[in-house]
Amino acid sequence: MADLNELEQIRLEKLARLKASGKEAYPGRVRRTHTTAEAIQAFERAGDGPQTEIEVVGRLRSIRRMGKVTFAHIEDGGGRLQLYLRADDLGQPEFTLFNDVFDLGDFVQARGTMFRTKTGEVTLHVGAVGMLAKAVSPLPAAKDEVVDGQRVVHAAFSDPEARYRERYADLAVNPEVRRIFQTRAGVIRALRAFLDARGFVEVETPILQQIYGGAAARPFVTHHNQLHQDLYLRISFELYLKRLLVGGIERVYEIGRDFRNEGVSFKHNPEFTQLEFYMAFADYRAVMELTEQMLAYVAEQAVGSTTILYRGHTIDLSPPWKRQDLRSALLEASGIDISTHPTADSLRRAMITRGHQPSERSTRGKLIESLLASQVEPNLIQPTFIYDYPRDISPLAKSIPDDAGTVERFEGFAGGMELCNAFTELNDPLDQEQRFLEMGRDYAADDEERHPMDEDYLRAMRYGMPPNGGFGMGVDRLTMLLTDQSTIREVILFPHLRAKGAEAPEDQA
Repeated sequence: MADLNELEQIRLEKLARLKASGKEAYPGRVRRTHTTAEAIQAFERAGDGPQTEIEVVGRLRSIRRMGKVTFAHIEDGGGRLQLYLRADDLGQPEFTLFNDVFDLGDFVQARGTMFRTKTGEVTLHVGAVGMLAKAVSPLPAAKDEVVDGQRVVHAAFSDPEARYRERYADLAVNPEVRRIFQTRAGVIRALRAFLDARGFVEVETPILQQIYGGAAARPFVTHHNQLHQDLYLRISFELYLKRLLVGGIERVYEIGRDFRNEGVSFKHNPEFTQLEFYMAFADYRAVMELTEQMLAYVAEQAVGSTTILYRGHTIDLSPPWKRQDLRSALLEASGIDISTHPTADSLRRAMITRGHQPSERSTRGKLIESLLASQVEPNLIQPTFIYDYPRDISPLAKSIPDDAGTVERFEGFAGGMELCNAFTELNDPLDQEQRFLEMGRDYAADDEERHPMDEDYLRAMRYGMPPNGGFGMGVDRLTMLLTDQSTIREVILFPHLRAKGAEAPEDQA
């Protein structure tokens, strides 16, 4: 092995010594009768009765050598267990081998009976011990700190970028990180359980698509060599899921990966997990009710309560959530009444008057969106639905009756960030075709709001699409909220990072 440091070289020498003794360093079979938690539970149930011999496995977390006796702790996925090893029990050669070649981080197997030490700790009295996997590289060390007279152990592996690059080591030394991803798994289980119980059908739609659509984002482009065809990594499931409504699946959802070739920030990663569902014969108000019920259920299932702590704020996710129309929210926060500024130029001037620096090329809808992001969103700590959005930034949503420029759309916010986005979906194929044409005309070729014309989707709509409500939510952001994390990178196992040594790009808002 190249580029090994001194500690790693020493461990390689120990590995060689272990092999020379006739022991396997990486055996192909493992024997385990109990997890560490099960072993402790079995001992507690047996009480003073006879103890059966058990075998446990785990990673060595501590070793205290005390002459003819050694204490150690192993850790598995369920907890920790103390080991008690004596030279008289193991035999001096085996005892010496353990002390000389076993290190912190090694995976080991131990067999013996349980007892309670004088200090009260349930412990395995080891009769045999073996190596399962020798760790050549030591895990990042821990450091001790005294706080208010109490000894506290902190993981020294604390640099965020180093942790993200070596998530395997991060998980190994930081139990809190493991808890985050266990919670994330619980979030996804709860989402599925909630939707399955209400008659939704889970499906899978293509990741490689000939035409991207369903969201306002730039796609990643790839190429199929045999077909000589450019393809796009999907930015949304929407257009495929709504095709299934045409086919008669009235309630449908997908949980999967989307890919957007955009900037990075505390709440953006180019690859992320999304939930989308569509329900026939429902509008955006019905979706609002389902959303608040779903997120309250998920919080209860994943973290045990609908009341959570996020960035110092106590947030109550239980229904009903606050509802406010976009116009009044912007007027309250910025002093600008968008209804009195029907054009982009008029709204831009009003924004400049109040100290904003709007883009010269933005449409009216984009200007409104920027006001929402800067003036309203950061202050939406308690769960809130903001509804009724400009049509030109919502090309797949149905217009409000008697107001063609405004659509039935809402976004859900909590903790000062957007969690979800939903529409009463447009199901008129003629209107949809006109919207696609407008988006192609009004936006530059490189504008993320530009939607390409999807002729097959329009063909599906012409067969008849039932009225429906649709919903999309970032699972990563929901996990951030439920685990009190300030950056999306803490809830994605392997977040996208710049190349080592490359200059860090500026985060987008």
